[in-house]
Amino acid sequence: MKRCLSFITVYIIVGGCSIAQPNPKQVEAKIEKDKVVVNVDGKLFTCYKFGASQKYPYFWPVNGPASGKSITTETSEPYPHHHSVFFGCDRVNGGNYWQEGNEKGQIVSQGPKIIEAGGDRVVFKDECLWMQPGKEPIIRDWRRITISAPNQDLRYIDFQITLEMLTDVSILKTNHSLFAVRVVPELSVGSGGTLVNAEGKRSEKDTFGVASPWCDYSGTREGITEGIAILQYPRNRWFPARWFTRDYGFFSPTPMFWLEGDKLQLAKGEKLTLRYQVVVHGGNSMAAKIEEIFEQYKKSTLR
Repeated sequence: MKRCLSFITVYIIVGGCSIAQPNPKQVEAKIEKDKVVVNVDGKLFTCYKFGASQKYPYFWPVNGPASGKSITTETSEPYPHHHSVFFGCDRVNGGNYWQEGNEKGQIVSQGPKIIEAGGDRVVFKDECLWMQPGKEPIIRDWRRITISAPNQDLRYIDFQITLEMLTDVSILKTNHSLFAVRVVPELSVGSGGTLVNAEGKRSEKDTFGVASPWCDYSGTREGITEGIAILQYPRNRWFPARWFTRDYGFFSPTPMFWLEGDKLQLAKGEKLTLRYQVVVHGGNSMAAKIEEIFEQYKKSTLR
């Protein structure tokens, strides 16, 4: 069946807008079967996995700049459907585009295309269909991904997504929604790691349900401290969205859990664009200067 775009457009850009840094690293991207492989200075940084049997496309591994080991987990208990860095949503026109099981919904890549294959950044695009088996797609998405490494301690992923409704869409209240990251258990709060938001509030207890421009997860593994932050773009609808956070290693700016009237209605043809930046860094949020990175990010435009 011919693949086409519907309801959602997603763009991921890593390093598209960063604080000026000396000696940017060389980044390269290539497509290998069902994944886009991204290297920094010849070493694997991440893969964008888009296999036809997957629930949705996602990034894994997402390797730390110092350890070379993934900061995120591809699957982990108690919720194996948390796949590293991903975008999805439950309760969309009665379908589920978040949890395991493709029969209730699947976000199907139409095949990414590399726009810039190497240099101080890489850029690629993807188109995806949100659909259930045997049914017409309800959403089309386009994704633009830009990945860069401004120095040896930082890796950036900016995620821009435009959602286009192919039919009238109704999303009911759900905590399973939109952009999300699941870190490895070793970096979780439960293992001694740190979850902090832009206001300095920490852990699930003080960050859950709190509106904040960004959150950061960091921890120490085998003597190396590294972390990952999600930054919300100020022009996003719902900015700053409230966060759904968990001490076991999950965090997500999740407006669908706090919808007015517990429902969002989107008309056929309506579009919704969202941007996020992922910052993979050495040290904790203070050492990585996440607040300064956000100040630059909020002034940025696509390039």
